[in-house]
Parts: sequence; C-alpha cells; structure tokens
Amino acid sequence: MLVLISLFLNAQLFAQESVQTKYDPNELFNPLFYKEYGNTLRTGNGEPGTGYWQNRADYSIKAELNDVTNEVKGSVTIAYTNNSPHQHNFLWFQLDQNLFNPNSRGYSKLPVNGRSRYTGVSSEINGGYKIESVKVLNVVAGKTNEVSVQPDITDTRMRIDLPKTLKTGGDKVSVKIDFSFVVPEYGADRTGILKNDDGNIFAIAQWYPRICVFDDIQGWNTLPYLGASEFYLEYGNFDVAITAPANHIVVASGELLNPADVMTAEQFKLYQHAHASDSTVIIRGSQDIENPASRPNKKTLTWKYTIANARDFAWASSKSFIWDAAKINLPSGKTALAQSVYPRSSDGKNAWARSTEYAKASIENYSKRWFEYPYPIATNVASNVGGMEYPGIVFCGANAKTEGLWGVTDHELGHTWFPMIVGSNERKYGWMDEGFNTFINSIADDDFNNGEYKSPPSNMHEMAKYMFNAEAIMKTPDALKEYNIGLSLYMKPGYALNLLRDQIIGQQRFDAAFRKYIRDWAYKHPSPWDFFRSIESSVGEDLGWFWKGMILENWKLDQSIGKVEVQTGGVKNGYIVTVNNLEKMAMPVVIEYETVSGIKGRVNLPVEVWQNAWSVKTRIPVQEELKRVDIDPDKIYPDINSQNNNWLNTSR
Repeated sequence: MLVLISLFLNAQLFAQESVQTKYDPNELFNPLFYKEYGNTLRTGNGEPGTGYWQNRADYSIKAELNDVTNEVKGSVTIAYTNNSPHQHNFLWFQLDQNLFNPNSRGYSKLPVNGRSRYTGVSSEINGGYKIESVKVLNVVAGKTNEVSVQPDITDTRMRIDLPKTLKTGGDKVSVKIDFSFVVPEYGADRTGILKNDDGNIFAIAQWYPRICVFDDIQGWNTLPYLGASEFYLEYGNFDVAITAPANHIVVASGELLNPADVMTAEQFKLYQHAHASDSTVIIRGSQDIENPASRPNKKTLTWKYTIANARDFAWASSKSFIWDAAKINLPSGKTALAQSVYPRSSDGKNAWARSTEYAKASIENYSKRWFEYPYPIATNVASNVGGMEYPGIVFCGANAKTEGLWGVTDHELGHTWFPMIVGSNERKYGWMDEGFNTFINSIADDDFNNGEYKSPPSNMHEMAKYMFNAEAIMKTPDALKEYNIGLSLYMKPGYALNLLRDQIIGQQRFDAAFRKYIRDWAYKHPSPWDFFRSIESSVGEDLGWFWKGMILENWKLDQSIGKVEVQTGGVKNGYIVTVNNLEKMAMPVVIEYETVSGIKGRVNLPVEVWQNAWSVKTRIPVQEELKRVDIDPDKIYPDINSQNNNWLNTSR
C-alpha cells in the first residue's frame, strides 16, 4: 500500500512539475496561529477579561507661552493610580521634546544628506527639555509634603525612584515636574511654528512630561521617541491653564471653562450662538486680525481647559487666527462644537472657510457609524504640521484646499476613534491606528456630501505591485524605511480591512464586529491579537490565514488559469477550469466567463479551496462553447500578475 501511495504521489508531482508554485497550504492554514490561550486578562474571544486592569494618570498643568523667544514654560502635576497587581518602586516618564536635542537617538537616525519629515532645521537641534525640578507629593495628615528626587534622564525617557513604595490595587502617588523648552519650528511634523505675516502660529504637542504605560503585556513601555513611531499613553482627566499674550487666540483639547474671560463681549455672543448653529458662525473674521479691539485690552490672558478620560492634551496659539465654529449633532441627542482657526492666507471658500463644515460632517458620520464622539469640542488648526491628531484637536496643513483639506481633516479627526478612544500601542503597532483610520476614511469619502470627494475604484492588481514590494505591516514604524510608512501602515492595512468587509465577510457582519471591538476596547489597551480574536468571534470565521498572510507576513498573491477543458460528453456538459495558486498568499476566487453567443456568468470559490491544494478545478455551467474566462475581473484582490488571469478561446 505504501508503495502504491508513493507511486501515486510521484505521478501527481510529475504531472504538475511544469507549474512552479511557492504555495504551502500547511503554512498558511496552520491551526496553531494563536500561540497563547485566552485568560482572565484578555479572553479567547477578544474581549477584556474579568481580571483586566489598567493604570491611570490625571494631569494638572499650568503653562505660559512667550511668542518672542518661542519658549513654553510649565509645571505639571501627575496623579498616578496603580491599579496593577504589581507594586512600584520607580516610575518612567516620556520626554518627547528631547528628540530635538543633538545627542538624541532620533537625530542619530536621520539622513546625513536630504530631509526627513521627522527632523527640524539645523538651527533648532539644541532643543529639548530643561527639567528644573522633580518632586514627589505625599499627603500626610492633610498636608502635602514635597520630596525632591533626582531624575535619571536617558534620551527621551526619565526614571524617578519613589521615596515610598507604590502599592498594588489602587495606591496613588503625585509627581510635580517644572519644565521648559523652546518650540522647534519643524517638530517631527507633529508640533511646530508656522511663520505668518499676521503673527506666527504655534502648534504645541508632546510638550509636557507624560508617564509611560505600565501594562500586563510588557510592564513598563519605555521605547524611546524616535520620530516615526507615535505614542502609547494612559487615560485620565486633564485640567490645563495656558497663559498667552492677550492678542492671541488659544484653542486646545477639551472644553474652554472661562470663555467670557478671554473673549470680547461680541465674540462671546457669537461663540454661544455657534453652539446652537448647524451652519458655520464666524467668531473672529479676517477683518478683525489687525483690529486691536478684537481682543481684550490686557497684556496676557489665561485660558482654562478641561477634558475627561483622555490620553493626551495639545493646543495652539496665535494672534493671526480667524475663528469659526458650528454645532455637532450626536446620535444620543447630545451636541458638541466643531471649530477651526486659520490665518487669512488660508481663508477662502475652496480652502479653510469649509474646514468647520468638514469637521462637523466627519464627527457626525463616525459617531453614527461606529461610536459616539466623546469630547465637547473638535478643533482644526491650520499650521505647518501636515497632519497630526490629539484628543479634541488636530493640526493640518495651512495650504490644504478642497479634497486635500477634506481628506486630511477627516483623517486626523478619524484618529479620535483610533487611537484616542481605542488606545492601541502606536509605538509598536502603527497600523492599528493609521490603517484602521485609513479604512474608516475610505467609507467616509463615500458618505460625505453624497460622495463629493469620492475616489474612483482602484486597480488592485496594479496597486499590489507597490504594496507587496514594501515591508510587512507588523513592524514597528521606527523599523520601517520612511518611504514605506505610507504603504505599510496606512494603505495596506486600510485595504486589508476593506477587503474583509466587502469581499470576505460582508459589510453588515463586519461593521457589527468592528463596532463591538470599539465598544469592548474603548479607553483600554488592545493588542493585535485581541483585535484578531474579537473580529473572528463576532463574524464566526477562522481568519488566521488572512492575518498571517496580510498582516504578519508580506506574502504575495498570484492566481492563474491553468487549463480550460471541455467536460466529458462535449460542450453541452460545460467546462472545467483549473486555477493555480502560485504565491504564498491565498484568497477567494472569482471566475467570470463569456460564451460565444455573449452569455456571461460568474463562479465564486471560497478561500477554503486552498486549504489542502495549490491547484483546484471547478465547473463552468454552460451548454455552448466558451469565448473567454477571467480571474478576478474587477481587480479587487491583490493579484500581482494579471497576465495569467485570462483565457481566450483561440480555436475559433
């Protein structure tokens, strides 16, 4: 029997040896895709477990902007709660501004010649923090006792040893840090100063020391900030007071608590009106920029902001701002405020005059489709930052117009859901915020204004040649070549989710699963494996083959037509088509055929046909001669070689 089996297999291999394939079903459909079982922290069905815990950081910040020296000086008090089962004798903090120090690791990675989006101009490389003091605050008998500690600063990280052990299960400690820094003109395309004739625009982010995340996956997450990889942050409440020159408008994450103190009477009236208006209200117009009466007659003003259950805080300040706003309508019946600030050079009906309209539409759409917007305000700032997101506020390029301004506004505000609400680890898994956001943006393009900026369908056979010659999605952004970041972190994962939704699972099932994932992990820290398990559990499919081929690896797809043969008994019994899988990835198969009389039809094969074979046969149910056969005629799958997807009857 063994000899007969061996002869049979050899005969099969001999018959197929003329076709070369890289495909191995056992490698793609390996049943051990998940290397670990679910547990009480992270369950097998992708939900947080009953034992899931997460630490918390609440921030109280006072800061002052000097628009002459470009310096920000501040004091931050961080109230840290240890909900973990591990006691702490030290704490780790992020000092992102130290990227702009000439001795930083990030600067060492920058190209010697040429420019990177993650650098500043050469005159600014002596930036970074001046840490004036670090104190641990302990309350003893109702009195606050300040204990000075010596920080250990390494690049963009700072460690402090605690004078008293921070116990498990909800113990608290507060740390006060006094700091200052000079704002870089080009701050890694995340913060910066836009020079403007009416007054510079300061976009301020990564500006205060922030505590690192301590989680159940890795403990302290202390990867340095190198520019490309973004952020991983704890949730908490923010109370922030920003003092700036009185002729400035200051916008920030969260709700403005003292609007009457920082506006003229007329501006305050218009600001209140905007909260109830579905159309854009001009609070400070272009004609006011050079009018001293458009600002309170004082030297400085302090703007007070608060935001709850957020992971970060950013702000912007300028005397050159036009300011407009409109009401956001949320599904629950609640409202929020969309607002935009921009210079006169960015004004115009095809430019930033539509920014608030775009912001309102974006927030309302995502709130309806996925999860309600949680913040009281959504602000768009025209700046020299091409596009960057923070809770309740985004920075976009001041020169953006029409579909470009819609696209960047919608993308940056889309980050509210990933990673502001669903707090994944951007430092390691950039695709879990950029790719997810690119995916929801593609749907929003169809939704906005009856498809005003809707893109035509893409030829994925052509796009695949670029996407799959880049790098794998599952790489930390810092390890990607800079020119591959757009492909590997944005385009490819965004396309992958669209493919799952539209072709493999179906829109209704996928959307319900995606909403559940957002609900389950709102204000928490999911890993890629939590996402994989969550989607599979909801849609009822084993998608290990998809995650492995599309996300973990960079495998290619090449489906080809092998043979087209008349069935036994003649044409009236139909045809048999052989389809080969020549690369390491697999996908469902769509076969389109046309007979000589013009009858057209399609045959669809599920991905399971590739579980145990690299070559499959299927029947074409016709009763007359075929004219042509095509694989993936709509070019929706990432097939890298279209040349072997077609068969034409040359015998006629």
